[in-house]
Amino acid sequence: MILTKRIYAPRSQRDGKRILVDRLWPRGIKKEDAAIDEWLKEIAPSDVLRKWFDHDPAKWPEFKQKYKKELRGKTEILERIRNEAEKRRITLLFSARDVEHNNAAALKDILEGNE
Repeated sequence: MILTKRIYAPRSQRDGKRILVDRLWPRGIKKEDAAIDEWLKEIAPSDVLRKWFDHDPAKWPEFKQKYKKELRGKTEILERIRNEAEKRRITLLFSARDVEHNNAAALKDILEGNE
């Protein structure tokens, strides 16, 4: 099972393994307080794509397609996450305010084969 959650939300037992999937460290969070198990910045959208998207919901469908293309070279990491998610709950952490239109939501869809 794969969930998504803002890193600013309190940690929960329900989270399982917590993986930060942002390229940049979230503002206002100390690394020792983040309660993450892993930071996979290498699977975050490129800086160019992230800046182009700018969390604009109108660009969401195109962002997801472009992000999926960027992830084509990261199959090993994606398979590892899928395999872990089959064994236990995984929570993809993100810092964006928009809980529906962010890289973690897009990554979840891609990992689950919904994209």
